[in-house]
Amino acid sequence: MLVQNIRIALENGQVIHGEILIRNGKIAQIAKEPIQNYQGKRLDGQALLALPGFIDTHIHGAMGADFMDGEEEATRRVAEYLPKEGTTSFLVTTMTQAPESIQKAIEVNTKGLPNSKEAEMLGIHLEGPFINEESAGAQPVDYICNPSKSTIKEWFGEQLEHLKIVTLAPEKDTNYDVTRYLSNNGIIVSAGHTKATLLEITEAMENGLTQLTHYGNAMSGLHHREIGVVGAGLLNEHLFCEIIADGVHLSNDMLKLIYKIIGADRMILITDSMRAKGMPNGKYTLGSQEVTIIGNEARLENGVLAGSVLKMNEALKRINCLVHPPVEDLMKMSSSNAAKRLGIFDRKGSIKVGKDADIVLLNDKFEVIYTFCKGELVYAANA
Repeated sequence: MLVQNIRIALENGQVIHGEILIRNGKIAQIAKEPIQNYQGKRLDGQALLALPGFIDTHIHGAMGADFMDGEEEATRRVAEYLPKEGTTSFLVTTMTQAPESIQKAIEVNTKGLPNSKEAEMLGIHLEGPFINEESAGAQPVDYICNPSKSTIKEWFGEQLEHLKIVTLAPEKDTNYDVTRYLSNNGIIVSAGHTKATLLEITEAMENGLTQLTHYGNAMSGLHHREIGVVGAGLLNEHLFCEIIADGVHLSNDMLKLIYKIIGADRMILITDSMRAKGMPNGKYTLGSQEVTIIGNEARLENGVLAGSVLKMNEALKRINCLVHPPVEDLMKMSSSNAAKRLGIFDRKGSIKVGKDADIVLLNDKFEVIYTFCKGELVYAANA
């Protein structure tokens, strides 16, 4: 397909007016001038902005489905929904549950989804059960346990090929053995649901920790005598930070501060969304817990935040309205940083000839008008 009359955000941050030729699922050509002698399908992009498809590395569910359901149909329902918000690839994210439930979810979600007409599943983000029960948030405390290499091997095998990120509490990792083991095997280790001190985060970083999970939430906060995990994220330029930009998990003022101090190079926008995303207000479940959805908030009966119903395009819109970043920064936060972290920047994360044609076309209100997954037009707002 030839996508014409669009504003194209290039890898270097430059925005040009031109067209993109898609062939065999890849970006075959990017041109400022009309491409001659093309006889195939054409799409008028209506001067929309073309960004690389969003990559959500922390998402639990949508449209009534949760990856912990342990059913292929649930995973497919989420994957088919995500292009509506511009997300073209994602990590299946688990949560603290009974070991057999986690294992079932892993087994179902390591088979892959062959259909190209949906967002691509890139692997698994294991969130819990290796966390601190004092910072459990919406994670059920009954199944929390200390980090374990043997458990990880039991669930993922010796090669760990499907495992991409592990969220754990570093203070629960004896001698940082699991952190070191995962890092040595190319797995991103992210501190989350943790009461760690700055010293413990620093020591964990020396053993392979490189990221903070849903920054600011379920972690030790900033204090003038112990700056904790939040302070570690502000201070250390080698820590990447997951950001839930819904105005609930992080206030608008905090989002401004994060962008000013941490910056786009270390920010990774995520949704942490649950099964209620895309659904009406009401009561839903997260694990075995009842969650009430009112507007853009998801809370347990005790008032604790329980994931979100955030869409990736809404996250970009909020960031854009708050700090007016250059397009290059929007790409970093929503796609490029995640692709680089996952080691797939050679094929995703930017609009460049030879890469997967994962492209989202947005209007000035950050509404998704068209989404391409590997060259397939999988979502059109007017369809």
